[in-house]
Amino acid sequence: MVANLGYTKPLFILAFDHRSSFIRDLLHISGELGNEDSHKICDLKHLIYQGFVKAIESNLVPKERAAILVDEQFCDKILHEAKHAGYLVCLSVEKSGQTEFTLEYGKEFDQHIEKYQPTFIKALIRYNPRGDQESNLRQQKKLKEFSDWCHKSGYKFLIETLVPATAEQLAQAGDINKYDQEIRPSLVVKMIAELQTAGVEPDVWKIEGMTKSDHYQTTIKQIKAGGRDNVNLIILGRGENPQNMERWLMAGKGITGVIGFAIGRTIFLESLKQYLNNKLTDQQAIDSIADQYHYFYNIFNS
Repeated sequence: MVANLGYTKPLFILAFDHRSSFIRDLLHISGELGNEDSHKICDLKHLIYQGFVKAIESNLVPKERAAILVDEQFCDKILHEAKHAGYLVCLSVEKSGQTEFTLEYGKEFDQHIEKYQPTFIKALIRYNPRGDQESNLRQQKKLKEFSDWCHKSGYKFLIETLVPATAEQLAQAGDINKYDQEIRPSLVVKMIAELQTAGVEPDVWKIEGMTKSDHYQTTIKQIKAGGRDNVNLIILGRGENPQNMERWLMAGKGITGVIGFAIGRTIFLESLKQYLNNKLTDQQAIDSIADQYHYFYNIFNS
């Protein structure tokens, strides 16, 4: 067992490490980004960061519980500012938009992490235990190596897991909502067990939300199996509408082992769309993002 494995403090992450989805959903750009587009994305992400700071400075979310999840490509300035301010920082390391986990900077990944020295390192995977077995095995191997490096280097490892439905599973469920509610929870438990057996040891699991408390409890039981007592779970946003996000949080709140969330687009997307359409000023967008972050924090903690 990895020494000092796990993270036990409440953790509420404002996630804006999106790259492919950010470009698609906000700027509607296809093809290569120009310098002007890149600068615009950096500016938009800095607005999100300012919303995060506003939430903390206004005592809407406690600083010791708050964190940002960002990427290096568009958030270099933010990473330096956040570290200087003493905020909890989580750095995303996967290549965006891939169906299989791949490190953004290949064999030089360690240099990019050491440059910022974040508290958490986040890796996103798409893994269905009933899906492509060869892909699953390749991801197990790569994640095991990366997990080992994180622990050896003194970083907390946060794994974000998406379990996309196979065609057969979606047909069986009838629609994506029923898949989420009736089929995905058992697949999540199996996925966790397979990755643990392969030697992948996250300190925190970032899991798609569920609508039933007992599904969280079953998932937590597997996460903590084998003496992993301090390993816990946070609920990811997945760009869900606010109503679904509320249901996910309500089902998970109060359950031992569910220590918070990592929500992104559900918090900031509408505010940035209105800002880009000149319906909000800079400050109004910042205030709106801070309020949304606080809103979901309150749902989980009320």
